[in-house]
Amino acid sequence: MLRSQAILCMLSAAVAVQAKETVDELLLTTEESPPFNMMVNGKIVGIAVDKMVEVMSRAKLPYTLEMLPWARAYQMALDKPNVCVFSTTRTAEREPKFKWVGPLALNTWMLYRLVDGNIQLNTLEDARSLRIGTYNADARDVFLRAKGFNVDTAVNDAVNPRKLLARRIDLWATSPFEANSQISANGWSGQIVPALTFNRVELYLACNLGVRNEVVDKLNVILNGMSNDGAAVAIDRRYERWPN
Repeated sequence: MLRSQAILCMLSAAVAVQAKETVDELLLTTEESPPFNMMVNGKIVGIAVDKMVEVMSRAKLPYTLEMLPWARAYQMALDKPNVCVFSTTRTAEREPKFKWVGPLALNTWMLYRLVDGNIQLNTLEDARSLRIGTYNADARDVFLRAKGFNVDTAVNDAVNPRKLLARRIDLWATSPFEANSQISANGWSGQIVPALTFNRVELYLACNLGVRNEVVDKLNVILNGMSNDGAAVAIDRRYERWPN
């Protein structure tokens, strides 16, 4: 009888340890958003990606890195206890929904227009009557909708410059990195130009509330250490001239 109880206790302990390890094995999801996260020659790289890879290496935690459409990646981090998503803008609306690691990088929000248009913007309010292209579940989309702007949402950001060129939207809300990437790759440098900078934000790793506090704290300590020892700056410099 005592032997049976001992075996049961050992099995229970083993299951508990296994469950703990399963929670700590993270799935890190991200989207195509250069230069923070992008696929280059079949490998996921970028400012935020390289920092998270280094953080996870120093933390000695098992993980999987996967690139997905943003809306799906974001929803998975909300729904599944071992999932984190980046690069995520930390907003007041999102704050209680996740546990946060970061910041990983800084980003600028800008509006772009056609060069042959007559749109002149001094403030964001000047765009109140115009159609602004965003993409599904992006922080800029949420931000502009909350303020009552006329938003036209696409499935991904790559669709928006084409909508702008077709005059289906008046403005494109994006980052200068994404805009420069799309404009350079498609030869649109003489057609699409910046109109207004309307926000600057920090980007984070957003983890499901089921991720243990000890894990989140450990990742934050390591990331802070990378800022102090120069590793984070070295990664930033690696992409200074991107996409050249």
